[in-house]
Amino acid sequence: MSTAINLHFEDYLQVAQLYADYAQAVDSGNWDLWPEFFTEDCIYKLIPRENHERGFPLATLSFDSKGMLKDRVYGIRETLFHDPYYQRHVVGAPLIHTADKDRFTSEANYAVFRTKLSQESTVFNVGRYIDVIVRTPEGLKFASRLCVYDSEMIPNSIIYPI
Repeated sequence: MSTAINLHFEDYLQVAQLYADYAQAVDSGNWDLWPEFFTEDCIYKLIPRENHERGFPLATLSFDSKGMLKDRVYGIRETLFHDPYYQRHVVGAPLIHTADKDRFTSEANYAVFRTKLSQESTVFNVGRYIDVIVRTPEGLKFASRLCVYDSEMIPNSIIYPI
């Protein structure tokens, strides 16, 4: 059962565009784009569904500032050694739970496919985003993004943002 919220169509389009732009950015491999989707004091976590549902704090990745996201970008480029791969996000339409003038809470299902060079594409990570989005002078930004993945089994290394 859903409750009515005061959401303008233009706001919904902006939220949907934010989700689409985010997916395009993290799929592009231009990692400098990724932190710019977040506020300075943001939260970004990649967390197993079981931990999220039980209220356990343990997360696979956990960052609590835009600076930490930028450090991760540096790590992707300069210090992490891995087989290169492409990723492709498929993101469902966002479901807005709350909306006011400058803040939205929303969620959307996602699937990330990974393609290693000279190999078939495989399902890499599936789950849902649980987000707090705020309006800033630069447009909508994520104040919080929880990537809650469904499977208890994940690849031994997650390098790129989900």
